[in-house]
Amino acid sequence: MPTELSTEAMTALASTVPPAAPRPQADLQFEPHYRYLRALAYRMLGSRAEAEDTVQDAWLRWQAADRSEVVNVRAFLTQVTTHLCLDRLQSARHRREQYVGAWLPEPLVNEAHDFHPGADVTSEYAQDVSNAFLLALERLSPLERAAFLLHDVFDLEFDEVAQRLDRSAAACRQLASRARQHLRAGYARCEVAAEQRQRLLGAFAEALARGDVEALASTLAEDAKFVSDGGGVVTAVPRPLIGAARIAKALTGFARQADRERQRVMLAEVNGLPGWLVYDAVDGSPIQTLSIQPDGQGRIAAVYVVRNPQKLQHLRRPPG
Repeated sequence: MPTELSTEAMTALASTVPPAAPRPQADLQFEPHYRYLRALAYRMLGSRAEAEDTVQDAWLRWQAADRSEVVNVRAFLTQVTTHLCLDRLQSARHRREQYVGAWLPEPLVNEAHDFHPGADVTSEYAQDVSNAFLLALERLSPLERAAFLLHDVFDLEFDEVAQRLDRSAAACRQLASRARQHLRAGYARCEVAAEQRQRLLGAFAEALARGDVEALASTLAEDAKFVSDGGGVVTAVPRPLIGAARIAKALTGFARQADRERQRVMLAEVNGLPGWLVYDAVDGSPIQTLSIQPDGQGRIAAVYVVRNPQKLQHLRRPPG
């Protein structure tokens, strides 16, 4: 965990632009729906790479389709993408049962906006790709997740959801209702002004840089949560830590062990939250992302760290 942030870094959000994601070949009928489909797939799967692969597979299905039979292109593509995601979720659940340590979504660094479904989707959840939201979705069954996302996030009527899921409208309504109940129990949306978010990140970073445990704890809510995902590949805290004092002691301990000569920090927006990317200045390889979840009361409700290198491959930076 690096401990030094320059004044310049603390006063402006640094640009960390990942390589452009591969896109399906240009198709005048497919292209207008690409962003919408990728946004749906990421929320379904919690993986940037798998979302890209799923949309690529949907494009291949589109190429093979009899287009004379397709009345509504978006409806057709949404149904194909949803079923592809459901198939992937079945195997993903097995993989996550075997996953070592805590699991976090593959991070979006300074590209959360690129995973917004588009201006025609106005749901309050449409822009939310935070770790807290995606982790809440993980508690749902695949069908509950699909019904909730299609109706509550992507604004489809239940008759349309029923067509996408090959279920009755009544069944889809029940699935979405159960999903909302689960989400209410473990997730609450919290809107915090950008200035307040950056002030909170600044106070957190400065206390961490000084190794001041008490000051760091004061930026955290009493019941704050720290989640670190190493995937069993690199060192990470195996289970979430709960409590401001406990988290502050752990983070300052990690910071003291950091190689300050080699590690570099760039402020970034991680899954729509304030945070930073840490990378190796010599070879440009990403080391970890860190993001904070404000609680709306001037404190940090959660700190998320992704260290699994398989989830960071798309964040490689030029060395130097």
